[in-house]
Amino acid sequence: AKVDIEPPTNTGSITGTFTATPSTGALPFALVNVVKTATESVPAESTVTANDAAQGSITIYNTQSKAQQLISNTRFETSAGLIFRIHQSVSVPAGSAVTPGTLTATVYADSPGENYNIGPSSFTLPGLAGTPQASQVYAKSTTAMAGGFSGTRPAVGQATDDAEHTKLQSTLAGQMAAEVTPKVPAGYVLVPGSIFTTYAPLPDAADANGGVAVKEQATSVAVVFPADALVKTLAPQVIGQTYTGDQALSLKDVSNLTLKAASSSSPSASGSFTFTLSGSASIIWKVDPTKIAAAIAGKSRAAAKSIISEFPEVHSASLLLRPFWRSAFPTDPAAITVKLTTP
Repeated sequence: AKVDIEPPTNTGSITGTFTATPSTGALPFALVNVVKTATESVPAESTVTANDAAQGSITIYNTQSKAQQLISNTRFETSAGLIFRIHQSVSVPAGSAVTPGTLTATVYADSPGENYNIGPSSFTLPGLAGTPQASQVYAKSTTAMAGGFSGTRPAVGQATDDAEHTKLQSTLAGQMAAEVTPKVPAGYVLVPGSIFTTYAPLPDAADANGGVAVKEQATSVAVVFPADALVKTLAPQVIGQTYTGDQALSLKDVSNLTLKAASSSSPSASGSFTFTLSGSASIIWKVDPTKIAAAIAGKSRAAAKSIISEFPEVHSASLLLRPFWRSAFPTDPAAITVKLTTP
């Protein structure tokens, strides 16, 4: 016995203002952080005496059940005693020992010089020493710190430097979405317009050919929503009055939606996020195969067809009984195969 079912799809316009809250609530959200650097080598135009501090990206981990606030200039120390600092306050999401909350941030060396151009490292937070948080909040880097220099190096004029940084920003702007997408957690949705990117020039450096390596860093913060929570938020507009709030639904497509934040500042894990949505979304009704099989077990073909037609999550159904002379479905639901067809 076999039943092929196609669930209904609803596509409708979306417009309105919504507010999401970190981790909990009717519409929770999470943040995905990505840092990427682009480099362009150009011929030197002069030399300059420079004292540049190294910088790079770290991932901060929090195993506490509450978010950890870190103020601007919080110190991060390597096992060799080198100090790096963040230049803006951050909130590291809550987590657990098994699944820590994480946040990506840029750190800057306390002093100029090449000795801070270190490889991937682990960091502790001296400011938390002597507190329970000392073992619950820590950081790691997966790429090298770079840009630390003290001495004379090749240089370019301000006009050339500005022009190259503008080009690098344009290059990075086209790459950040591709960098963010693979990092979206399973079960979450990335809506167009929910990636917020800032740019910062990194110190120029000498390249291998005696020219100047111009570097630009992009930091993206993406707001992502649990798919199950977002579909419930959108369903009243897409489905209308037939949506009672307890139907099982899934999002088929959000590519025609556009998100616009109510505030120009980057989203934070420590506060709510208000935004507008416009465009359209497609929603597919979920079907529980075991529920269908149990409902029609032992029923005649005609009765089974009538029963299935009462399920709002069924758009169309094809019933098959073999051998052809059978007039009723098996009494054991496990003997009935229910196959779903994606619209």
